[in-house]
Amino acid sequence: MAKKSSATKKPGAGLYKEQRVGVFVDVQNLYYSARNIHKAKVNFKTLLKEAIKGRNLIRAIAYVIKADVKDEANFFDALKNFGYEVKAKDLQIFYGGAKKGDWDIGIAMDLIELASRLDAIVLVSGDGDFVPLVNHVKHALGCYVEVMAFGKSSSQKLIEVADNFIDMDQEKSTFLIQSGKS
Repeated sequence: MAKKSSATKKPGAGLYKEQRVGVFVDVQNLYYSARNIHKAKVNFKTLLKEAIKGRNLIRAIAYVIKADVKDEANFFDALKNFGYEVKAKDLQIFYGGAKKGDWDIGIAMDLIELASRLDAIVLVSGDGDFVPLVNHVKHALGCYVEVMAFGKSSSQKLIEVADNFIDMDQEKSTFLIQSGKS
């Protein structure tokens, strides 16, 4: 399904070398998509390089949830070493054990605040909650918006409203690191 929409986009159309780009990565969205669909981990270093595509990077922000799991601090440090600014928040645990951790509002606020300094925005998430945000940034703020995500777990509507969609399922060897664990 996602493949059909991505074929109607023109990869590279709307891109130019002097373009000021911001990259906004919904780490949890990618982590769970990679784990559940491909039994693998995301290669965040390569992801950033592919998102920039030789353009002028202004900001790259990775939004993470602190869950106090093994190697979490090492992972956050690795993201910083790859060139991301890491924004972290604690996992919320509610009465009865329900857990919640998302950055939707934080990502939206940062995108809107930074849009005036950007020509292009790369939103790395397949979350359909971002459809109104993408529409606003495109139409009210005049930014070119690319969405990068695993097509199999991406909102069809998000794919449709983006100026370009990069389906990470189509280039698994580029975007995934195979792991022995699921």
